[in-house]
Amino acid sequence: MKQLRIRVLAGVFVVAGILSWAGARLWNSIGTLPSVPLAAPVVLALIAVVLLATALSLRARFKAQRERRPGAKGVDPLMAARAVVFGQASALVAALVAGMYGGTGVFLLELLDIPARRDQAFYAGFSVLAGIAVIAAALFLERVCRLPEDDDENHPGTEPVA
Repeated sequence: MKQLRIRVLAGVFVVAGILSWAGARLWNSIGTLPSVPLAAPVVLALIAVVLLATALSLRARFKAQRERRPGAKGVDPLMAARAVVFGQASALVAALVAGMYGGTGVFLLELLDIPARRDQAFYAGFSVLAGIAVIAAALFLERVCRLPEDDDENHPGTEPVA
């Protein structure tokens, strides 16, 4: 499984932000811009909490397993792989959603004198922060589930033992 790249997440965020900003300008010139829902930052924050709780739980179980504590529950490799895939998918979606709300929020900065638009700009800003929290939690989960490096790969002059 390939590791998440910050550059890819940043690229998704920036492209989604630019397209969202342009779309918000166009939509506002044609009619009324749809509102930013209050649920957006709440849902993203809940996903971040779930990812963080999963990472902390797996980290504690891995630590107990390494220290060979009696009664320590092992970690099923398939469950760890599923957790990493969930984290990576969540990070990509969070980068896209945070970029969309970021672009909309930048557009709404022009309309802060209207109270309803000011509230929507705050919701969009909180959505971006919650999206960044999802990405951070996903990267932490991925780091927790990383396998230790193989010693043969670290020493290029050595040959594998058959």
